[in-house]
Amino acid sequence: MIMSLPIYLDNAATTAVDPRVVQCMLDCLQGSDGPGNASSTSHVFGRRAHARVEAARAELATLLGCDPREIVWTSGATEADNLALRGAALAGRRRGRHIVTCRSEHKAVLDTCRALAREGWEISFLPPQADGLVSAEQIAAVLRDDTVLVSLMAVNNETGVVQDLAAIGALCRARGVLFHVDAAQALGRIALAPAAMNIDLMSLSAHKCHGPQGIGALYVRRLPKVHIEPLLHGGGQERGLRAGTLPVHQIVGMVEAARLAVAALPTESARQCALAERLWQGLQPLGDVVRHGHAEWRVGGILNVGFAGVHGASLLAALPGLAVATGSACTSALDEPSHVLTAMGVDAELAAASIRFSFSRLTTVAEIDAAVAQIVPAVRRLRALSPFAGSAVGGDREGACADERALFARHFAQPFHAGGFAVTAPDVAMGGMRAAGAVFALQLQADGERITRAHFRAFGAPALIAVGSWLCQWLAGRPLAEARALTHREPTQALLLEPREYTCAVLACETLAAALARTDRSSTAALRQES
Repeated sequence: MIMSLPIYLDNAATTAVDPRVVQCMLDCLQGSDGPGNASSTSHVFGRRAHARVEAARAELATLLGCDPREIVWTSGATEADNLALRGAALAGRRRGRHIVTCRSEHKAVLDTCRALAREGWEISFLPPQADGLVSAEQIAAVLRDDTVLVSLMAVNNETGVVQDLAAIGALCRARGVLFHVDAAQALGRIALAPAAMNIDLMSLSAHKCHGPQGIGALYVRRLPKVHIEPLLHGGGQERGLRAGTLPVHQIVGMVEAARLAVAALPTESARQCALAERLWQGLQPLGDVVRHGHAEWRVGGILNVGFAGVHGASLLAALPGLAVATGSACTSALDEPSHVLTAMGVDAELAAASIRFSFSRLTTVAEIDAAVAQIVPAVRRLRALSPFAGSAVGGDREGACADERALFARHFAQPFHAGGFAVTAPDVAMGGMRAAGAVFALQLQADGERITRAHFRAFGAPALIAVGSWLCQWLAGRPLAEARALTHREPTQALLLEPREYTCAVLACETLAAALARTDRSSTAALRQES
């Protein structure tokens, strides 16, 4: 079977909009109701728009088991997180200025907390356990009389780990502390009942469950009433908590997506668990693969796998037929690995070698099998190039591409002189350097004043592999004097490296300088022995 590529396995980032959701939105945009602002209820068009919004609000409330007046529409989960954290902090500042959260939270929570810290609030950033969970006991240990809020994710967006919301909610309620839950990844993946779970504030997003982007909601408990201050002013919509004209078609689309997701939850949860297990088992022949996160407290739709001996950015580049993510902002050899994985205690090298696979209602068994068929050989090839691998691979290939950026792709896909040669061979000099998670190793063999062979290994971004390949091809047959004069500018210009990739050329050239220095010392020692 020929698969259409790429295969989309990045549903934790966003999902395709369900056609039934699209139709509901089109009915709003093109239907007989005509144009209407939900706040302009003085005429029929506004009243119809208002009726659609309130019907959607009531339906979402039914799905969550709450009062419709507890639903506040926002532009998405990020705005909802900001409104919950900042709004609750400002409203509760007379009681105290202490907030508790976790280091593995989404940036929408972490960055908001850091902003509040700069404004005088004290934030306790708890480390998650090695399995990604945060226990009620951990939270209880840091609660104080001046604690106003605890904020935790329901489902982690990188690992799929599910927190024990009921236990933590009960603790917070008993201590009189507000409990905020970022449920952006949870709607349609787990059952959500904010009242029963003692949740006071809960952020929701539409586009993680086959709804439209740009719309979300914040649950704000009414009894006993939770006080928050608004972020936006200028209209009084949403009972004064969120000003701005309501996007009727997006609200209707969000609630239809939520309805479909909740209805499919019993069967879809089991199906996605089976997909994750099928992918995981398909990767087992590789060996040295790690599944991040708790084995049971997790959703089936997110699988985070660490591939020892490769770099996540290079693996992504080696999988053009798959749409997946590293789960971090890593785009070059020197970027930071996933903050979620490092917070869980995963070492930086394995965190940088980790890929997040995430599924949806549209993901099929055939796509999982096709993904495995691409991943396994790609990992094996990259491991063979890595200085952490044990065996040498590759050969001395010849040829060139006319287009210079195609030259970059050629050097990455079919690297020259990848691997190594026996270190016991005469006149072999080795150099190795490491920088912020990237590793580059180089072997040189010289005959008098000329380099006869050069081989490399690399663990890092695609640019580091391409530079290593170009460098070894360039060095073969070069006089040592020319090699000493090489700077990072030559590979940068030859491969048309982007600014974020320059550090790869610098690392490779610094490694070359170290290897040449060893060559010089070996030559000096040989002359002394002869004399």
